[in-house]
Amino acid sequence: MRTTPDDAVQPIPLTGTGGIDRCAGHRLDEAWLGAAWSHPSTRVFVVSGGQALIEETGDGRTELVTMPSFDAPLTEAHRYFLGADADGVRYFALQKDALPGRMDDAARPAGLREAAALLSERDNELLVHAVALENWQRLHRFCSRCGERTVIAAAGHIRRCPACGAEHYPRTDPAVIMLVVDEEDRALLGRQMHWPKGRFSTLAGFVEPGESIEQAVIREVAEEAGIVVDEVEYIASQPWPFPSSLMLGFVAHAAWSEPRVDGEEIEEARWFSREDLRAAMESGEVLAPSGVSIAARLVARWYGKPLLSAPW
Repeated sequence: MRTTPDDAVQPIPLTGTGGIDRCAGHRLDEAWLGAAWSHPSTRVFVVSGGQALIEETGDGRTELVTMPSFDAPLTEAHRYFLGADADGVRYFALQKDALPGRMDDAARPAGLREAAALLSERDNELLVHAVALENWQRLHRFCSRCGERTVIAAAGHIRRCPACGAEHYPRTDPAVIMLVVDEEDRALLGRQMHWPKGRFSTLAGFVEPGESIEQAVIREVAEEAGIVVDEVEYIASQPWPFPSSLMLGFVAHAAWSEPRVDGEEIEEARWFSREDLRAAMESGEVLAPSGVSIAARLVARWYGKPLLSAPW
C-alpha cells in the first residue's frame, strides 16, 4: 500500500498544537484557581450554544474575543479553567445562556466549524476545549445512578452527585474515520444522502461496546460500502465535539474492491485515482471534505497535496 509522506500536507487542526498547558493538577486546588482567576493577565471568553465571539484584528488575523477576569459577566455563568499558555497567561471559559453584546461591529458569534479555519492554533485549542465541556455540561446535569442534580467540580471537568457521591467525567465517543485504498492505489470516497450535491468524503462510524478500533474500521467499511478490509494503519486523531466525538483516523487496505453501499448511511461510493479526483474537483463534480477536518487530511495524505476543499 503506497502512502504519501505526512509532511506533504498541513497539520491536522484542533489537535492541541497551540501550546496550551491544561494544568490538570490544579483543577481541584481552589486557592490556586482563585489566584489564577484574579491575576491581571488572565483572559476570559464566553461560550454559549457551541459559539463564541470572534473578531478580525488590524493585521488581518482573527482572534477569540477575550476580556480580563474583572470584566467578565459572572451572573448565571459556569466557569471552566482551560489552562495556561507559554507566557503564563491563564484562560477561563464562561458558559452562559447567551453571548454578551458588543458595542462595536468587529465582533461576531461563530461556531467551531467556522472558527477553526480562521483562528490561531492557540485559540482553536482553547475553543475546542470550552465547546466540548459546554456540550457535556448541558447534556449531563443529572446523576446516572440516582437521578439527583449534580454539581460542577474540578474547574468544570467533573460533575459530583451530592446524594450518592458519584463522580461523572466528560464523555468522549470514539469514532473511526478511514480512507480505504485498493491494490491500484485508488481511494474510496462515499457520500451521505443528506450532504450537498457532489460532496464526497471518507467513511466513518462509531466504535461499538467491546470492540477494538481496528475491528470498528473493518466492520464499518463492510457495513457502509461492502468492502472487505485486510490491513488497517492508524494515522492520527482529532477531537470533534459535535457534540462529543474523538475521530481516530486510519488508512485501510481493501481486499475486495467492488463497492456495495448500504443505501441508508451511504448513498454512493466510488473509487478515485489521483487524476480522477483532481479532474472531478476542478470541474466541480466532486466537493472535497472540509479543510479543517481530519477527513481532508487523510485524503490529502494519499493525494500528495492539499485538496480543493469545499466550505462547510
